[in-house]
Amino acid sequence: MAFSGQRELFAAHDGGDGSAPREALYLADHWDWNQRYPVVRLSFVEGPLNDEAELVEAITLQLSENARRLQVPFEPTPHHFRSQFDRLLCRTAEHYNQPVVVLVDEYNKPILDHLTNPEVASVMRNALRNLYSVLKARSDCLRFVFLTGVSKFSQVSLFSGLNNLHDITVSEEFGSLCGYTDADLDTVFAPEFAAAAADGKPLDRDRVRFWYNGYGWGGANRVYNPFDVLLCLAEREYRPWWFETATPTFLVELLKARGFFTPQLERTYATHQLLGSFDVGTMPSETLLWQTGYLTIRSKEQDPAGETTYWLGLPNHEVRKALNEALVNALLPEPPYALAHDVARALFEGDSDTLQAHMSHLFASIPSHWYDKAGNYEGYYASVFYSFLASTGVALTAEAVKAKTRIDLVVQAGATVWVIEFKVIEGEEATGAALAQLHARDYAAAYRHAPGVTRVIELGVEFSKTTRRIVGWEAR
Repeated sequence: MAFSGQRELFAAHDGGDGSAPREALYLADHWDWNQRYPVVRLSFVEGPLNDEAELVEAITLQLSENARRLQVPFEPTPHHFRSQFDRLLCRTAEHYNQPVVVLVDEYNKPILDHLTNPEVASVMRNALRNLYSVLKARSDCLRFVFLTGVSKFSQVSLFSGLNNLHDITVSEEFGSLCGYTDADLDTVFAPEFAAAAADGKPLDRDRVRFWYNGYGWGGANRVYNPFDVLLCLAEREYRPWWFETATPTFLVELLKARGFFTPQLERTYATHQLLGSFDVGTMPSETLLWQTGYLTIRSKEQDPAGETTYWLGLPNHEVRKALNEALVNALLPEPPYALAHDVARALFEGDSDTLQAHMSHLFASIPSHWYDKAGNYEGYYASVFYSFLASTGVALTAEAVKAKTRIDLVVQAGATVWVIEFKVIEGEEATGAALAQLHARDYAAAYRHAPGVTRVIELGVEFSKTTRRIVGWEAR
């Protein structure tokens, strides 16, 4: 929508032909509709493009189509797309006696489609860098350039020399550009909620917010995933609609291979440099999770030097449940589908004994050789514990992630709150340190008199690296 909206604005298409309700457009009286600019459009949404030859062909065809639409002379030469792009911009500016607007949609998709094949991805990156370098060389004949994409590649690697780009990804001014706000759902989509209620399938606003809201880019606004909202309203059902469109197998396998400590999904520290350090062969796990939409900015602060830093976390229930379910299936030899239902019930009922039996069974069912195969790293045990609980769908937050052998979790299952300390110990006998730690920090104090909470359970769990079993389980 942002891409097509920019195109219509610069082409001075005000909807007067009936294609849009002019009276509903904010810009109807906030834009100079008498000023027109020629618009060059490139899009890499379709695909995938399998190699450099296909990418060059796609670029050449699009340049030819732009020249035809703009009625600018053009001679396609497939192996010289850079010079063709250069000539197209110059001739268009001359023909219209106006600077040119360039819009590029999914600017980096040809690279992203080949992240599992770094050699091909590098070839695609180099070809696109060659194309985009024209934007720097011809800045004198450009009015505006707008690029969209699902991830931000390192400016040095893809836009070398193009030093006047303004990255609006974490700009507060544009924080609600890529999603629906609560105000949108309460006004624009109010008829849809009313229709669902009239059909006997009412959608609870708080539940819709719990499932799909939560994306943020540093500002005060939180936005909904548009795809989820539209499918939820159409089907009148709460499901991980966006996640189901494409299971992130590459991401899950990469996190597993790297031994990613999954409790960090709840709270991860990041700097501007980390958020923008994405390139072929250089993909920090946190950056990959953020740029692919599985982590979002929960809050920001300034360090002592005044630089803005960020805390990242999972945006909502959909992503927390679905992503952790995929991670659990990768971390364990068999998906624990049936067990998840029983564990969720035990959490809601405050049944510590049943919960202990199920969790002990979960770890006991992991063959010894699987610890090496699935990830023989320090945080494996805690990652399985956290991701399994998160995959059951209960509301879960990480109060503290101190080290890869300790996690402090708070699980809210209806009116029951579990405050959990998980420790990995060296010996075979329980030490009582987990529950002692909970008492010392008194994490439970904040929940004992919270609205809607009728029961708070403190649970200390200890896992032996020697026996690879739960050896300590104390609840109070």
